[in-house]
Amino acid sequence: MSSENGRPGEPAGEQAEQLAFLRETVRKAKVPRAKPRTWRGAELAKELPVARVLVDKGPVHLDRLWDYAVPLELDADAQPGTRVRVRFGAGTRNVRGGRREGGGLLDGYIVDRVAESDYQGPLAAIAQVLSPEPVLGPALFQLCRSVADRYAGSLADVLQLAVPPRHARIEAEASPEPVPPPARPEPGSWARYPTGPAFLDAVARGDAPRAVWTALPGPHWPEELARAAAAALASRRGALIVVPDGRAAARVDAALTEQLGTGRHVLLTADTGPEERYRRWLAVSRGAVRAVVGTRAAMFAPVRDLGLAAIWDDGDSSHSEQHAPQPHAREVLQLRAAHEKAAFLLGGFGCTVEAAQLVDTGWALPLTAPRERVRAAAPLIRTVGDADQARDEAARAARLPTLAWQAAREGLKHGPVLVQVPRRGYVPRLACERCREPARCAHCAGPLEARGDDGALHCTWCGLEARDWHCGECGGFRLRAQIVGARRTAEELGRAFPAVPVRTSGRDHVLDTVPDRPAIVVSTPGAEPVAEGGYAAALLLDGWALLGRPDLRAGEEALRRWLAAAALVRGQDAGGTVVVVAEPTLRPVQALVRWDPAGHAVRELADRAELGFPPVSRMAAVAGPPEAVAELIAAARLPDGTEVLGPVPLPVTVPGRPRRAGDPPPGESWERALLRVRPGQGAALAAALKTAQAARLARRDGEPVRLRIDPPDIG
Repeated sequence: MSSENGRPGEPAGEQAEQLAFLRETVRKAKVPRAKPRTWRGAELAKELPVARVLVDKGPVHLDRLWDYAVPLELDADAQPGTRVRVRFGAGTRNVRGGRREGGGLLDGYIVDRVAESDYQGPLAAIAQVLSPEPVLGPALFQLCRSVADRYAGSLADVLQLAVPPRHARIEAEASPEPVPPPARPEPGSWARYPTGPAFLDAVARGDAPRAVWTALPGPHWPEELARAAAAALASRRGALIVVPDGRAAARVDAALTEQLGTGRHVLLTADTGPEERYRRWLAVSRGAVRAVVGTRAAMFAPVRDLGLAAIWDDGDSSHSEQHAPQPHAREVLQLRAAHEKAAFLLGGFGCTVEAAQLVDTGWALPLTAPRERVRAAAPLIRTVGDADQARDEAARAARLPTLAWQAAREGLKHGPVLVQVPRRGYVPRLACERCREPARCAHCAGPLEARGDDGALHCTWCGLEARDWHCGECGGFRLRAQIVGARRTAEELGRAFPAVPVRTSGRDHVLDTVPDRPAIVVSTPGAEPVAEGGYAAALLLDGWALLGRPDLRAGEEALRRWLAAAALVRGQDAGGTVVVVAEPTLRPVQALVRWDPAGHAVRELADRAELGFPPVSRMAAVAGPPEAVAELIAAARLPDGTEVLGPVPLPVTVPGRPRRAGDPPPGESWERALLRVRPGQGAALAAALKTAQAARLARRDGEPVRLRIDPPDIG
């Protein structure tokens, strides 16, 4: 400080002497002051001075708890479950005063406090407690640990899925006071199932029944899920319902509000925004709210004293997490039900082979309606096969067989008609008219599509317009549509029924509901809006496009999508009719005609057992560069009897093309091998692959390899 900026009337020399005296006093102080983030010389906590911390760092070879010293000043806040910052990677040479220092700052969670560390060397101190809010309770930690072990992943990766990012302003807010538990609900529409009221009574008593529920067609399933949740709340326990998308979550949310009133449940979806979602998540974690309905991420919601874990439509691909280690909501809820001794309910209009296996092994019991009630609630199903279409020349103008056209015309007299097509867009896939060779882009070899009335061709990968196209195989210049999209179908139906409004619902614009008046609603699978009072008829077009996919689950997936659409149609007693354009002799079509999804799943399960395919066996996919895949499989101590299928080359990802989860990096040649083991060896297979992967990462040996346990697409 200079004399010019000192206080008026005070000599500059006297100021300098005072400042020097203060500096010397601070320098000679005997009580050490804790420096931020190092705590050098700081006193440690009197009790339980060691914290076991899970460092939020993803690599598998760091998947363990690390011991840190707890400074006395952080003792009150550094409790199990809180978020902290720690220094990681300092090494053993950077030690001062018996305390390890240095390293990069990383976030983490305190899992436990102990009196002594098993590690004999010097410990680093916790640098900072980010928040005293305990967000990682014992039940959630145990669940995340089990999920990481089952899917050969790291605990840090699972916690990134389970615990949302922190918002300090939201944590400072108080959560609402808990609402008293509701009264035991009446069975309501559960009375349509012989064992439905008994299931509700068991949940309300505090028992843990497990059921695979084949729901009757119609609009009652959200109300039935809400009654099951109310039964769990009546037993002074919590309830968790996981659904595939936001539209289904909104329907269950409305049913819960009607059943329970306000304040007893929260909706957890991505549409709520990060801050509001964290506010609701904290209300659940603090025990202020005991019921949750949400999409995939809600499977980890920290519901206190969980009494019911329910999932709707487990065959939907949205239930499979795309981020490592890619757990499935069904498996996570099964683990929760087992760990927390809660009831388990798996429901849907269809039935997956995994659900059929739960019943076959006795882990869960079937919850179905009598056949006479199924026939009364389901619409009339009629089929149009290839032979019927070959003889039907009169319906080409509207791309509809005569039977489908008649069903649509009759249905429009009484209400809306649903038309399901397997692809969105105008003409999504084109091929040469002469040789049927798919039309490809000359620039990147991507598939071509026609986007509108002008007939201009564009590449679906790079977006370039393809002018003067000709077939590279035969030289032809004429194209034909392999699959006709939703917008093109809507135009053709508009010409066939000029006095009827036509609406479309797909990925770009999804309708939630449509009114109960004559209209044609063209939708892609999964985007079908709910009609007030139900649709009068439904047309399921291009069934071969769903059944012909090169996938083990093609038949199951086609039946699931058909059942979801047909369940929106009025019952047979009310005149509801569904026409499916597919070969009537195929097993999924026959299951739709009989409305017997459980029977179809049982037969599929028997075929899988004979061939040794999942879920009867357990599988793991190992993908990566050929040398890396071979090295990891050779290094892993696989269980006895492990069968290695492959490896086989994966399609090369073209630069600029949209990548799916698990696709190789653009331009790289990868291979994939499938490892198959007998039932009961899945945990050993996951542990062996995880150990081998951790060893390779620790040695930094070779290229990375991607692991996926129970891959949904095995071809």
